[in-house]
Amino acid sequence: MEKDIIIKEFTVLPEDAEYIRKSVFVDEQGFCEEFDDIDNISTHLVLYSDNQPAAVCRFYCENNQYFIGRLATLKEYRGNGFGAMLVAEAERLIKEAGGKSVLLHSQCRAMPFYEKSGYAPFGESDFDEDCPHQWMKKTLF
Repeated sequence: MEKDIIIKEFTVLPEDAEYIRKSVFVDEQGFCEEFDDIDNISTHLVLYSDNQPAAVCRFYCENNQYFIGRLATLKEYRGNGFGAMLVAEAERLIKEAGGKSVLLHSQCRAMPFYEKSGYAPFGESDFDEDCPHQWMKKTLF
């Protein structure tokens, strides 16, 4: 049966996005510093599957550079391509706003996911709350 997929855009962190990020990054992965001031300047995208919140990401612009982050899919919805749908929607909106490229700070274990969407690593890897991360970039055409 085909699922009804809707992506909604928010200028304030919605409860559904907070719930997904807390479930994935805090409860599942053990991060403590999940919510930050960047939430206040971000556009938040929430993907709903059959009216249930399933995945989230945020994007923002700082110094004329766009960033995507906090991409998370609830465990029971993984494997459906929802993360790729959110990245594509964020890129579409960034391009519509005049953005030419996108940066993101990927967990190293998630790099293959982003590479499939055209992102390339650059610079040295580093640690965010003891988890290895890598900066990645994509030029939008």
